[in-house]
Amino acid sequence: MNKDLLNWLSKISVLLTSVHKSGQYRYVSNLGNQPLSPLDGRYQPAVAGLGEHLSEAGLNRARLFVEIEWIIFLARKNILTTNTEIDSVLAKQLREIVQNFNLEDVAELAATEAKTRHDVKAIEYFIRERLTQLGRPDLLELTHFACTSEDINNLSYAITIRDAVRNVWLPKAQGLVEKVRTLAVEFQDAAMLARTHGQPATPTTMGKELAVFVHRLERQIKRVEASEYLGKFSGATGTWSAHISAAPDVDWFSESKSFVESLGLTFNPLTTQIESHDWQAELYSAITLFNRILHNLCTDIWTYISMNYFKQIPVAGATGSSTMPHKINPIRFENAESNLELSNAILDSLSSTLVTSRLQRDLTDSSSQRNIGLGLGHSLLALDNATRGLGELELNSPVLEADLAENWEVLAEAIQTVIRAEVAAGRSSISDPYQLLKDLTRGKRIGSEDLIDFVNALEISEEAKQRLIVLKPNTYTGLASELVKLITKN
Repeated sequence: MNKDLLNWLSKISVLLTSVHKSGQYRYVSNLGNQPLSPLDGRYQPAVAGLGEHLSEAGLNRARLFVEIEWIIFLARKNILTTNTEIDSVLAKQLREIVQNFNLEDVAELAATEAKTRHDVKAIEYFIRERLTQLGRPDLLELTHFACTSEDINNLSYAITIRDAVRNVWLPKAQGLVEKVRTLAVEFQDAAMLARTHGQPATPTTMGKELAVFVHRLERQIKRVEASEYLGKFSGATGTWSAHISAAPDVDWFSESKSFVESLGLTFNPLTTQIESHDWQAELYSAITLFNRILHNLCTDIWTYISMNYFKQIPVAGATGSSTMPHKINPIRFENAESNLELSNAILDSLSSTLVTSRLQRDLTDSSSQRNIGLGLGHSLLALDNATRGLGELELNSPVLEADLAENWEVLAEAIQTVIRAEVAAGRSSISDPYQLLKDLTRGKRIGSEDLIDFVNALEISEEAKQRLIVLKPNTYTGLASELVKLITKN
């Protein structure tokens, strides 16, 4: 190694060591309880809607809902022949416990859980306290009756995931697709050079290429919309054993099915202690595939920007580079890419973990499911960035036109195909049309005059010659414009 280089590296090493030993980065721990995840800090405004459902507080509210609805269900149907009545006034009061659930209640539950070391038991005690306050001690033993914790948890997760997907994630996903659809229609006639393997290829239109993504993304949205949200309510090992011991004459299978369906969920009759979570894996599979398609859209848009096919509209006050003032970086699409990858890493892990439980129950699902909001949150953040990025684009039509004008060789496909049709119809005896055009164009740049001279010399009908002579790269787009109509809404 060069002696000067060795001396330079030695000096750098001494400098770094001295900086480290000097302890320049010293601080007093006075920042308080800062959010660890950027979804709860920097990006919180973009994902706030998910916290309403998939936070710990959202889960506890859903647990309260399930527990209270079970009390009302048992009493109103007099399943245990207790003759404890719940009239409309009391039912309203009980349901207001859920509707008015607030930060003070969250703190109270946390304090109770600190003692019980059990989250669902804390919910039970919370409800018992409220029943006592309402002067209904006769309902105390209907609280959490014959339930294992997982009976409450699986229904609560199903409710919160369903509502988060339907009320927050899906509208954002649909909004993005509508934005892409609008651009596809706007650019349906904007001819551009396609690039297969990154090389000049048969022209298309920008609108048709965007329409492809609309079609792909909408298929996955339909899968998400069709998702089932399953629930079990069958006791400690899925056998209703305690139920039957307490009330052997009750049709517990039917009553449980009726209760689960009253919550807007699909009843799962065959489970262990836990609902098997297969529906979650199916849902996350659809969302991760949507994410991957969106990732593909983002990388394509990023590439079109780098090719100058799209210009980015400057945002007032924004900075692209700390040192290069001219830059407008495609950060919306880069941010989306990163968050889509993070989302898929989490959702793929959940899909893999949740479908396996040792024997009749283990707790791997308990910790895993607390990260559902994180998985959906990164996807939601990506949707927000991609949608905003698409709104800051302007098609650079002159660049598209210039690119087409420099690549007349892409018409070789049309010419060799017309020759083959002429040969097949007996109007030409040209041998191996493909090789003929390959010799003319492969690895070469040719112009319009070259192609016209070549066509005029061909042994084909005059009608075929005229069709080829008037053909240009910007008109050789086939049905591209018409295909966009397939994704327009009537």
